[in-house]
Amino acid sequence: MNDESTTYTVDEALVALGFGNFQVLVLIYAGMGWISEAMEMMLLSFVGPAVQSAWGLSTHEESLLTSVVFAGMLVGAYLWGSISDKYGRRRGFLMTAVFTATAGFLSAFSSNFPLLIILRCLVGIGLGGGPVLSAWFLEFIPAPQRGTWMVVFSGFWTVGTILEASLAWAVMPRLGWRWLLGFSALPSSLLLLFYGATLESPRYLCMKGRKTEALVVLEKIARMNGKKLPCGILVSDNQIELDEHLSVSEDKELLSPSASGDVTPGQVESSQGAVSPLATLLSPELAKSTILLWVVFFGNAFSYYGLVLLTTELSGGQNKCLPADLQLKKSHDVSYRDVFITSFAGLILSAATIDKIGRKLSMFIMFCLCCIFLIPLLYHQPQVLTTGLLFGARTCITATFTIVYIYAPEIYPTSVRTTGVGIASSVGRIGGMICPLVAVGLMHACHRFLAIILFESILLLSGVCVFLFPFETKGRQLSDIVP
Repeated sequence: MNDESTTYTVDEALVALGFGNFQVLVLIYAGMGWISEAMEMMLLSFVGPAVQSAWGLSTHEESLLTSVVFAGMLVGAYLWGSISDKYGRRRGFLMTAVFTATAGFLSAFSSNFPLLIILRCLVGIGLGGGPVLSAWFLEFIPAPQRGTWMVVFSGFWTVGTILEASLAWAVMPRLGWRWLLGFSALPSSLLLLFYGATLESPRYLCMKGRKTEALVVLEKIARMNGKKLPCGILVSDNQIELDEHLSVSEDKELLSPSASGDVTPGQVESSQGAVSPLATLLSPELAKSTILLWVVFFGNAFSYYGLVLLTTELSGGQNKCLPADLQLKKSHDVSYRDVFITSFAGLILSAATIDKIGRKLSMFIMFCLCCIFLIPLLYHQPQVLTTGLLFGARTCITATFTIVYIYAPEIYPTSVRTTGVGIASSVGRIGGMICPLVAVGLMHACHRFLAIILFESILLLSGVCVFLFPFETKGRQLSDIVP
């Protein structure tokens, strides 16, 4: 029998229940969604040239195939984030899986280029919901272990890229690009197949005042993990905030009787729901975090994709800016191997630092190290040194990318968590789209010095923004409402 004199929050319940069998199943399910997004993004590099050859497309039309996916993701990130914050995490990632799986399969049967463009745009809209699954998994992890397990979750992206590259190697020469599109939609279909076994986030349910349903979810977690819930009554951050409000009101009542009024948890929730999610993100309480986060996401994406492309530009072979005697013949197939190695190295680096020295310090150090690795590349270096410096820079930027995707949902309250991360992710996509036009364009024009200075400037700006983030989230309980 519960002791009504004591209470506990969702965070305290999750810490008591630990990371067990239930969280492992949630990790696998959410990880499958991350694999799906990675595969759908990775296949663009294989399908684009094949479609161009099959249908006689121009270079502009081939690039449009990638651009519409990014455009769809910009729309989907805000759309699914808002739906998830308003109607629940499960409903949010159900819709994303429906869009991605359906449009992905239908893409394989496209009879002409305009239809393929429309369907790939719809796939992009579905992929924009990636932060929903990330936030859903995050809200089931005990606070002390949150960083480490979110790094593990991020590793599913690398798994997805490896699977897609392997699938393309096996399918493209024998069956063609249509089969690759069909097979690549399978992971998102698995999300639909096992959707009925998923549970709503208890944190979201508490935030909406549905504490009975939240308790049922926590009891199921307790049974699967073989643990017991804390003694007492489950309370939400909304109720704690209400109690603090009433306490302050009572203190002020003697000075200003009219300042005290009846406030209910429903009023706390509805007052936040009365404004748009974007307005909430840019409110005085969250504006600083939001703007800084947008800059960091932009800088991360710009630098990450830029360094991948820079590796190709500086690898020798096709670099027309180098003297003939410095040209090296080198296969570009090595770039995929490098991406895999630096991805795993970045994940290991993230896991080793995120829960020991914190999110902010980890990102700040990685940004600074990335700048240091790039400084010697302002001028031509021996090939071995160039490769080593680029490897170090890419490992660091991969680590910051991993950590910022963990830090972002932690700084936002449950009421706008997926919307906030979705919009920040969209800003990052813009950085990834602009990078080839600007930085790589400078490299092609033989302005190596300016290109590296541009990367250094963006990395330094991102590092300063990380330093200015208002608080550290290591071991910190997640908030349900705007402070």
